[in-house]
This record gives sequence, structure tokens and C-alpha cells, in this order.
Amino acid sequence: MCNVPLMKRVCRESYNDPEQVYATLKRRGMDLVTVTDHDSIDAAEQLRSHADFFLSEEVTCVTPGGTEIHVGVYGIRERHHMELQRRRTDVPALTAYLRQERLFFSINHVFSSLTGHRTDLDFQLFGEEFPAVETLNGHIPQANNRWATKLAADWRKAPVGGSDAHTLAPLGLTYTDVPEARGLPEFLDGLRHGHGRPQGDCGGYFRLTQAVLEIGLGLLRETPWTAVLAPLFLAVPMITLGNCACEFLFQQKWSRRLWPAGLPLGNEQMAD
Repeated sequence: MCNVPLMKRVCRESYNDPEQVYATLKRRGMDLVTVTDHDSIDAAEQLRSHADFFLSEEVTCVTPGGTEIHVGVYGIRERHHMELQRRRTDVPALTAYLRQERLFFSINHVFSSLTGHRTDLDFQLFGEEFPAVETLNGHIPQANNRWATKLAADWRKAPVGGSDAHTLAPLGLTYTDVPEARGLPEFLDGLRHGHGRPQGDCGGYFRLTQAVLEIGLGLLRETPWTAVLAPLFLAVPMITLGNCACEFLFQQKWSRRLWPAGLPLGNEQMAD
């Protein structure tokens, strides 16, 4: 379910059918397919029969300082899901468990305001506890991805990228390549050793606006009585514009705080 006040009681963040997701990704050239739903592994029920599908999850966590973060965990089994959810309010316990289970995990959209405010202690936590950073997110503006790329390079963290797609249109347009990997074990091992190469598109105003409108249409199809909310669609372009402004201010604040001297010339190509 979505986390927007009032809407969260009736609206989901995605109305995609798992089989449609899989078919779309295969058409777009993915050798391996995974789904990172928020705190859910329900998609596995329909996709587990595909030999090239592997299970992952995006865990919504609360840091010791009370802020919220999203942690991507890749190549899990069903038994891991319960343990991840049980530990998600204790990040040090969660990361200790992930290391014990030898699971690859990343801190996602570091320079995005998506999960609310950040603190200096959050970035200290990212540096100490996380082996990987999401450096290319298909719904995050290019500047935000660029600073995440620099953070990963400076801290020598493994990079990872993904479409973060809540609708079918942007699926597979952002992804992670591990050259020379032959099958899932080598792919995950390559990620752990920092051999992943995030590829594809960044996000922006038009992609975000399209996604929100498509989710709204999904809501109308699934729950017809919500047609009374249709006039709210007129406000979507302004709402997403406001979101883009927040993203800009967020990355400006934290990039200046972490790198007062600015981004060195040449690093602007890192997220391309």
C-alpha cells in the first residue's frame, strides 16, 4: 500500500501483474529477473517457476536515530523474509543477520527525500554497515544519482542500480550488469565484489508524473468507487513538480554537507 496520507487506505503503490512484469523484463533483454517489493515477497508465488527469477525485497527500516531508510536485499529465500521484517526496526541487528547469511544488500536512494529527512548519523551508519549503495535509480533525478555514485566511489562501496518501477513503462530501462557472469551465483558474487555496472536511465519530472497517473488509473480499474477522486488527477503535475523541487533541495543540502568543495570535474559522467 502507498504511504500517502488518506490515500494509503485505498491505493497501492503498484498494480502490476507479476507475470506481466516478468514478460516485459525479458522482452527488454534481462538475463535475470528479480522483484523488490516493499516488505513483501508475494510476487514469488507467481514467478518462482521461472529458472531465471530470483527473490529479493526492499525492507523499510528505522535507524537508531528514528529516520526511515530502504534497504535492498537480493537473492533471499522465503525463510529470510520473516527474519528481515522482525529486525527492520533495529538496523545493526538487521545488517549483522544479512552478513551472517551472506546476503548481498544495499542502502537505496541515499540522496532522495523519498523516505524523509536524513541525519549525519545516518551517513555514518551507511558507511559502517552497508557494503553497497544504489547509485542509479530509474526514478531519481540524475543529480541525485550522481552524488550517490560519488559516495559509493569515495567509500569503496559496491554499486547497484535498478528501475524502481511501480508501473510497466520504465521496467528494465535501468538495471545492473555484471560482465562475464554466467548465471545467478556468479551474478550475486560479482555484485559482492563490486563488479556490478549500473546501466540505463535516470528519473525525472515526466517519468514520475506518468507513473503517478498510471497508478491512479490502476486504482480506478480495481476500485471503481474511487472515481469520485478522479478530479485529484488534475493536481498530479503540481504535486510531482513539488516532489522534484524537494529532491533538488535534498541533494543540494547533503552533497554540500558531505563535500563542501563540490563534485570534482569529470565525475558528472559517472551515472551515465
